[in-house]
Amino acid sequence: MRVAAVDVWAEDVPLSRPYTIARGSTDAVEMAFVAMRTDTGTTGHGMASPATEVTGETRDESLAELRAAAGSWLVGLDATGPAALELAQQRCRGPAARAALDMALLDLRARSAGMALSDWFGRVHGPMPTSVTIGCKPVAETLAEASEYLGRGFRVLKVKVGIDPDLDLERLARLREVHGAGIVLRADANQGYDERAMRRLADAVPRLGLEMVEQPMAPGNEPFLRSLPQAVQRILCADESVHDAHDLDRLAALGCPYGIVNIKLQKCGGPTPGIELARACERHGLAVMWGCNDESVVGIAAALHTALACRATRYLDLDGSLDLARDPFAGGFALHDGILSTLPRPGLGVVPTPP
Repeated sequence: MRVAAVDVWAEDVPLSRPYTIARGSTDAVEMAFVAMRTDTGTTGHGMASPATEVTGETRDESLAELRAAAGSWLVGLDATGPAALELAQQRCRGPAARAALDMALLDLRARSAGMALSDWFGRVHGPMPTSVTIGCKPVAETLAEASEYLGRGFRVLKVKVGIDPDLDLERLARLREVHGAGIVLRADANQGYDERAMRRLADAVPRLGLEMVEQPMAPGNEPFLRSLPQAVQRILCADESVHDAHDLDRLAALGCPYGIVNIKLQKCGGPTPGIELARACERHGLAVMWGCNDESVVGIAAALHTALACRATRYLDLDGSLDLARDPFAGGFALHDGILSTLPRPGLGVVPTPP
């Protein structure tokens, strides 16, 4: 089964619910898509949704790399052999572009085998709950959005913090006061805290009942984080500090203050290196949360299928397609009462939506 043709295109999609995090506000997402067809008539799909401050590439740069691959070295390759996956990782500089090709090639393989990708990988988990994200906003708006999500069946709330520590603590305390043990509460500062703010949040962890604190400080602050109580370090989650297995090995050698690693396919280069990173987390005794950027269901499905095939998986944060005003694809997964499950379809289980 060889790659016969590759289509690459761009999509700009507004968000139905714009949001603010510590590093800025977002009201739209720029994505690039890949449709990879074989000489047997099977088509696999992938997508790139880069975030320059994390992946180091723009959408236009991802698009250029994908078009170069489609026009030069991809066509004619054996889609079932290791060479295509290896070339995708070697020849594309940007991790989001690599992720798009990796997804499409793996979608092709699993579709050709008539298996869901998670089963093709070797599924070890059943359906799991995902968190849903509340951006940085005033207390009343935070509570209103939380009530909306709870009404839709979600029970795991990830609250963006990192701009105003006083307001952050008030928002988290009010959420816990209003909803008690009925919610699981996570906080994500997106590198926004300094040492004083982080100590305040660490002191508040027991009374707030936080399950996780994601990337509270910028990479390089790990020596300070190692000074925090062990109970706090266990719930710290590395995002920007760990992109791939090499980053994790380097961090572990210096003394890793995190108990959890957030693996994003757009950040590490797709399911293939994602699995490698998850195995490294398992070796180092770390739990894995699978996260995302704002993405089409193509990317969310790829992350979910990969997550369910990794033993170190403990958490999901795969809500990146929920606020797209439109999505070029449908399917990929089922969402019921905040629980994500794969569909009984081959590959990623996604289908293009009519234009």
